[in-house]
Amino acid sequence: MKLPLNFPCASLLVLALAAPVAWAKLPPPATPEAKAKAAEAAAKTAWSGKVDAFKLCQAQDRVAAKYRASAAAAGKPVPAAPATPPCADPGPFAFTPPAEAKPIEASGAHSPATTAASPPSTAQPAATTNPTPKAQ
Repeated sequence: MKLPLNFPCASLLVLALAAPVAWAKLPPPATPEAKAKAAEAAAKTAWSGKVDAFKLCQAQDRVAAKYRASAAAAGKPVPAAPATPPCADPGPFAFTPPAEAKPIEASGAHSPATTAASPPSTAQPAATTNPTPKAQ
């Protein structure tokens, strides 16, 4: 015995089974506290990257200095060092939260609406204001 299963029923069944999975992947709504915490985490990650770059720069300088010292001690010709910028220390981590941006309506950045001086329509017929006849 064959059960009839047409395409619309099958597609509705697949959508009904996939809907909970789609809803489960939606992120929770962001709260101001969560946004502040994410901004601080992003700043901390950027600072960590700067610290890593600083440590790498120092290590490269130490390796180059040892190479030059060992090459000079062995009597090999040592080429002149290329000019590189000094290693920049990022300092301790300090996070200052960004100032809250007000929406345009609350910030007063838009111009206020002007008061109407006259009504929007007049008593003149359209033929006097627009004398050109309509093309037919």
